[in-house]
Amino acid sequence: MKLWLIFVIGAIISWGSYVPLMHQGQTLLKGGALRAFLCVGVAYFLTAVLIPLGLLGAKVEPWEFNRDGTRLAFIAGIAGAAGALCIIMALKSGGTPLFVAPLVFAGAPIVNVLISMTWHRPKTSPEIWFYFGLVLAAIGAGLVLRFKPA
Repeated sequence: MKLWLIFVIGAIISWGSYVPLMHQGQTLLKGGALRAFLCVGVAYFLTAVLIPLGLLGAKVEPWEFNRDGTRLAFIAGIAGAAGALCIIMALKSGGTPLFVAPLVFAGAPIVNVLISMTWHRPKTSPEIWFYFGLVLAAIGAGLVLRFKPA
């Protein structure tokens, strides 16, 4: 199995379990959405600051930064944290993992494709089935919202 595919599986498991774990955490914190988000922030710090510092210190890659790469990576971090906050507030506002996560994880790939194809134009036009898949993702999100369990 390719190494990158192992990391993809890790992301699927991590993000797939994020919303149910967050919902249960908020429930046990008696609706403490902001307290739950604070816990996420501490976890992000431990995972996204201390581990890279250790790996950079171990010279896994060089300590070289540039302005544009740093700026976009920082904006990406803001987008990720804002997404986590939006999920947390959706759960606090009455959403449940049964439909918050499917809507987010069906909608996000569509946004991803639009941005990625704008920045990295394909050499050839995608086949019709590619666009059919995007439409199916949107329809799937709509069906989840329309027929969510009571």
